[in-house]
Amino acid sequence: MTADLSQLVKAYDVRGVVPDQWDESLAELFGAAFVQVTGADAVVIGHDMRPSSPGLSGAFARGAASCGADVTEIGLCSTDQLYYASGAFGLPGAMFTASHNPAQYNGIKMCRAGAAPVGQDTGLAEIRQLVESWLDSGAPARDAAPGTITRRDTLEDYAAYLRSLVDLTSIRPLKVVVDAGNGMGGHTVPTVFAGLPLDVVPMYFELDGTFPNHEANPLDPANIVDLQARVRAEGADLGIAFDGDADRCFVVDEHGDPVSPSAVTALVASRELAKHGGGTVIHNLITSWSVPEVVREQGGTPVRTRVGHSFIKAEMARSGAIFGGEHSAHYYFRDFWNADTGMLAALHVLAALGGQDGPLSRLVAEYDRYVGSGEINSTVEDQAARLAAVKAAYAGGEGIRLDELDGLTVSADDWWFNVRPSNTEPLLRLNAEARDEATMTKVRDEVLGIIRG
Repeated sequence: MTADLSQLVKAYDVRGVVPDQWDESLAELFGAAFVQVTGADAVVIGHDMRPSSPGLSGAFARGAASCGADVTEIGLCSTDQLYYASGAFGLPGAMFTASHNPAQYNGIKMCRAGAAPVGQDTGLAEIRQLVESWLDSGAPARDAAPGTITRRDTLEDYAAYLRSLVDLTSIRPLKVVVDAGNGMGGHTVPTVFAGLPLDVVPMYFELDGTFPNHEANPLDPANIVDLQARVRAEGADLGIAFDGDADRCFVVDEHGDPVSPSAVTALVASRELAKHGGGTVIHNLITSWSVPEVVREQGGTPVRTRVGHSFIKAEMARSGAIFGGEHSAHYYFRDFWNADTGMLAALHVLAALGGQDGPLSRLVAEYDRYVGSGEINSTVEDQAARLAAVKAAYAGGEGIRLDELDGLTVSADDWWFNVRPSNTEPLLRLNAEARDEATMTKVRDEVLGIIRG
């Protein structure tokens, strides 16, 4: 096939429509290029439940083996289960998934040994260049003897490792509704939760990469409506939703009300700080003010970063941080090779709730101190011009602080907002927060008026 790799290779991964944009022949070239760029003599490969995933991951494995690498295929797994295998085995890894994208998409998330991410600046650009050169001039030179391809199941070991990091044996019994969205949570939850004092009510655990019930993206409010209703109907203590590859988790309380990912970040941060006796906690710049406040109150050091997992993981490694959280519901742990795992965050929430007598709504109230707008996208013709107009409107104002770490952040004593351009679409993304609803609404509407002009 003729492939346009500029449309396929993103900032952090490979992702596109199958077979229109890529197929198994291209996946095989990516496998060969991955081995050549990483210099790996062994790799680990896993895949999600999408119809195209087994064929694509198998082709990648053949490409890797053809360049001399011994391949361990772990088969069906969540993305964080692949990170576990990369960390535990000390091997570079590749995960075949398109996360929450529709069924016709698929992709590859690649990492070096120890789950260190492979992005544009850490090998992905070189992998793309190699594949492009082979598309132009023919197959890669294969000097080494072919490697082996073997199968290994890691689900039990992954579950045991996670449970070793959070003690749930002495919590009070909890009733939890889990919406797997027909994604990989349906594969991992039964094993991870087995034997714990949890009455699990499963929703959409059947692995189905066509997503027959709803899109597997719990950050979209439309996709947690079923979970909210079921929590209320069951009288459950909480609900948990996972995205398609189960590396993100989203929580609702006993009323079915969403718990802000910032509140989850603050809650888990407080537990990790207690466990480690202090330390550094990373948070991106659109998480709530609550996060750095709680970190400081618990004796930790908050560090603010740009939005995006590559920035979080790089800062985790640089600073030796014990934990990191993003408002997109990605949670990163030093005890998990600095990688993101929604399952470990979910276990922390369950342990915190089950370790005391009150409901989840009361527990998270101390971590949810402000009123946020959520992310609001606006389509604009000229991102730079609209961003400049917002900056001009606020620059020089009394008590106003500006910074441009990632887009533009404007803050005052009782409110802040951030406007950042999308890297892939003609959008500006607004997040605003204030001490009360009226102030947040006023700030949000003022900024939207400027953006939308």
